[in-house]
Order: sequence, then C-alpha cells, then structure tokens
Amino acid sequence: MLFRLLLVTGVSLGLLMAVHAAPPQQTSPLRDAVNPALQAKLEERLQRLNLESAVRSRQLAVSLVDITDPAKPRLAHVNGHDMMYAASLPKIAILLAAFERIHEGKLPLDTENRRLMTDMIRRSSNTAATEMIRRVGPEYINELLRSPKYRLYDANMNGGLWVGKEYGRGAAYQRDPLHNLSHGATAFQVARFYYMLETGRLVSPELSREMKGMLGDPGIRHKFVQGLLAGAPEARVYRKSGTWREWHADSAIVEHAGRTYIAVALARNPNGGEWFTNLIVELDRIIMGQPVRHAGL
Repeated sequence: MLFRLLLVTGVSLGLLMAVHAAPPQQTSPLRDAVNPALQAKLEERLQRLNLESAVRSRQLAVSLVDITDPAKPRLAHVNGHDMMYAASLPKIAILLAAFERIHEGKLPLDTENRRLMTDMIRRSSNTAATEMIRRVGPEYINELLRSPKYRLYDANMNGGLWVGKEYGRGAAYQRDPLHNLSHGATAFQVARFYYMLETGRLVSPELSREMKGMLGDPGIRHKFVQGLLAGAPEARVYRKSGTWREWHADSAIVEHAGRTYIAVALARNPNGGEWFTNLIVELDRIIMGQPVRHAGL
C-alpha cells in the first residue's frame, strides 16, 4: 500500500509540477502523457522483481514510454523527477550541444568530430567527451539544457540533464544549482530527450537522425543491452549508459517487433547493473503485451 501511495503521489506531483512549469506554448512533450494502464503494469513488474524497497527508498528511478505511435506517447514512471548522479549518461547532452553548434555553423561535422562524438557515445570515451566539452564550450551546454527551447534542466521539474565537469580528474566547473551534482539526470528528462530525438525535435529532423545513428550499435554490451539482446537479438537499441561506483544509469530507444519505446533507469546501489539487466526484459514484455516472465531476482 505504501509503495502504491508513493508511486501515485510521485505521478501526481509530476503532473502538478508540469502544469506550472511553463506557459502552454512552451509545454514540453510527455508532461501530460502518463497512462494509468501502463503505470499499473510498471508498478506490478517492479514489485515482481523485488524492487519495491528500492523504489520506496528512492534508490531507483524508472521511466517507460511507448512511442509506437509517436503522436500519442504513453508514459509510466516511478521517481521520475528524482535527480541522481548519472555518470556517463549525460554525455547525450554534450552530443546535443555539439549538434547545435554544428547547426549554428560554429563546429564542422567533419571526420574528426564524428569520430569523437561516436566514441563518446558508443564506447563512452571520457577522453572524447572532455574534448567535445572543450570544443563546444562548457558553459554553453548547460545554458542550452536550461533554455526555453529544450528545458531539459528545469528547476520547476526538479532539474534534469546536467554536465558540470569534464570527464576526468579535476574540479567541477559548474555544479547543478539544485542538487550540487557534476553529472546528473532525471529519468523523466532523459525520456524527454529521447522522445524529442525520435520525433526530430532536437536541433532539426536531419540532425536528430544523425544523433540517433551515433546512439546505435552500442559498444558496451551490459545492463539494458545484455538483458534485452539475450532474449531478443533482433531488437534495435539506441543507447547511452553510465556507471561510477554504486551509481548506475541506462537509457535507450528500443525498436522491437514493430513497436518502439523509450526505457530509462537510474540507481544508486551496487546491484544496479544487475537490476537493469532484468528490468529491461520486463519493460520489453510490457510493451510487447506479454505476461511477466518470472517472479523476481
């Protein structure tokens, strides 16, 4: 009962925050897309995976969005507005900023920059990420994330994507103002990023396709990729993950059997990677309309 109350309260709070977050003309996709049926299925699977206590203690945040019909997205999430340290996952924000610079004519889309961005995403290269931060400009990234155009970091939504430190040794240059994180994310805002990417709303439709291509063919095959492709090797996954100590993050657009969905998970627990390997299987089965596979971990 407490688990259910927490989930419902979280969803209700998210919707209330969404109403007051921006004027109607600035309302961002997904903010009014919570689907009760999908929400109930997500809650059921989390309970069956014995992740109830992780949700209740706010060690786990999950967002799931069915975008098979992109004009009618269906959202379910738990702790979706909880901002956590997300390790390498916020490199997707560096990717967005780089393509905005390309669109502005201030950065060439040449062989070298393509290589750096692809290594940063597919192989999660910290060296490539740091170089791209320097080429784009560190202050520019968070200005873009907070801009009215994207609002991927929004104080009225408890934050979101943030990049305030190079990926290497050294001090943070700009921690996020709400939670003091150097590399942070909320599951909901990451889901928004992927929804805007899928619908061509990041920079331009053409450059959204370029970014999505770089997210394909993941070079690190753990967590979501390990769990999903073990049972569905035909699925296409466009993905960025992150790991540092007990913090785990994963995020993806998945195309499988004629359906498309977004899955995002953040965790602060040494077992987070194992959680995600099992979680993605159940998220996939929800979208495919299949019954629960097993009773839990």
